[in-house]
Amino acid sequence: MSFLFGGQPKMSSADKINAAETEIEMISDMFNRLVQSCTKKCIPTDYRESDLNKGESVCLDRCVSKMFEVNVKVSEKMQEVSGAGGAKGGAGGAGGMGFGM
Repeated sequence: MSFLFGGQPKMSSADKINAAETEIEMISDMFNRLVQSCTKKCIPTDYRESDLNKGESVCLDRCVSKMFEVNVKVSEKMQEVSGAGGAKGGAGGAGGMGFGM
């Protein structure tokens, strides 16, 4: 009953496992979308050589960097919104995807 006095409610082991599984799914989904999007954008479908050339490498590096920047900004905004909702009686949580760059 600590949540009645301003503390966070205690999570059971099952809740912790569910939260961890959800976070893993979210991170996996983000990774898969990142790979798909950046590969489509930066690597031509007609492979000319087995290694990435400099242009492809730079493109992939920038694409991944932008994806992480956007993820951080969205996570921060979600935390602001959930924090404001939590102060008004809404549910808190909905943090980032584990990438606090």
